Amino acid sequence: MMDRIMLGLGGTVDYEIVWDSATIEALVLEHGIRAAELSTTVPVDSVRNLLVTVLAFVRDGVGGERFVASSDVVEDFAARFDSRTTLGGTGVRGALAMATLGVRSTVHLVSIDDHVRRLLPPTIASLCSAQEDSFDPHLIVQFPAGARVRAGDLDLRAPHPNRLIYAHDPPNRELRLHPDLGTSLSRAEIFLVSGFNSIQDPALLARRLAELRAHMSRLPAGALTFYEDAGFHVPALREAVIDGFLDLVDVYSMNEDEMQSSLARRVDLLDADDVTEALVELHAAVPARLLVVHTKYWSAALGRDAQRYRAALQGGITMASTRYVVGDGFDAVDYEAVGRSPVHPLGAAVVDAVRSRLTNRPGTTDRSADHEFCGVPAFVLTTPTPTTIGLGDTFVGGFIAALAVAAP
Repeated sequence: MMDRIMLGLGGTVDYEIVWDSATIEALVLEHGIRAAELSTTVPVDSVRNLLVTVLAFVRDGVGGERFVASSDVVEDFAARFDSRTTLGGTGVRGALAMATLGVRSTVHLVSIDDHVRRLLPPTIASLCSAQEDSFDPHLIVQFPAGARVRAGDLDLRAPHPNRLIYAHDPPNRELRLHPDLGTSLSRAEIFLVSGFNSIQDPALLARRLAELRAHMSRLPAGALTFYEDAGFHVPALREAVIDGFLDLVDVYSMNEDEMQSSLARRVDLLDADDVTEALVELHAAVPARLLVVHTKYWSAALGRDAQRYRAALQGGITMASTRYVVGDGFDAVDYEAVGRSPVHPLGAAVVDAVRSRLTNRPGTTDRSADHEFCGVPAFVLTTPTPTTIGLGDTFVGGFIAALAVAAP
């Protein structure tokens, strides 16, 4: 029964552009962009400002998500590159990943068009709140490690591969819920919630949270709710979601970019002291039953019965790693093969050291299941063409698939 796993709350149509340094450099010269202007926080209201933020992200080797003032900006920028059209959104990409292992699900959508009808497999059921078709594509920029941009006074080289998301998407900004969502949830064992990050109006967010709470009141006893954090278009609204929804969440998850955004500082993912302090500080700010952080080197769970989720963490890492190496179109055979990859030694060392530090932390006397730590290292992955788009979504799919397979 597909309603056993409900994945929401919205999906997207994505333009995935092919990175081309020559085109980027031509745009830099065309718009007269200088190194001193680079910033990830300028309003993205033109192709020029979009490029200013892309270059800042590349310089730092980090990913992120930004609101765009108009879909025309997305269309104009994408038109300069080779691109392909795919489906995105945490719920949809998670469902696609799960389907590779034969785990079926239902996705909750807030928009629909012919791209969605064509690209969403019949093995994935859907519940859509839209009353008419609409098309507001997201721009996905993926850059490899070592990507070079040399133009004007710029000379940038990306230290890490990553992906950027740019969106002007009214349906996801409104995030209307289907009136039958509660009925579907009454049969659900796992419910994924994502998408609040697109809402920009505090009053609308409060209404949606209240509506979602009403729908979730129909979840069966014992159902698990998984929340995936994302880059908020209005960062201040993250706190409103935590205040208005955290009590209903069993697993609160985020990637390394969201972790650093929440902490408002960089974290050295291979420094055990820095990681330990970051996890403790983050869990204090987001006191979830179980906090999950997934990164390129390790994934960790901190909180209630964390050890019970080791297989789920491993499933998430394996699924995301498979997408990183193979890209779209991977299958169960690829998943099994990547799962036999060697463990990342530095990631394993951090996991062991953080476990020791948290266990022996001064003043820590409670060793109950509410304060457990579980960490799993990532794999050593080598590929000339890594896929960084959708890795967090795919991690979520792998995590939930492992839970579903383990359930009786």
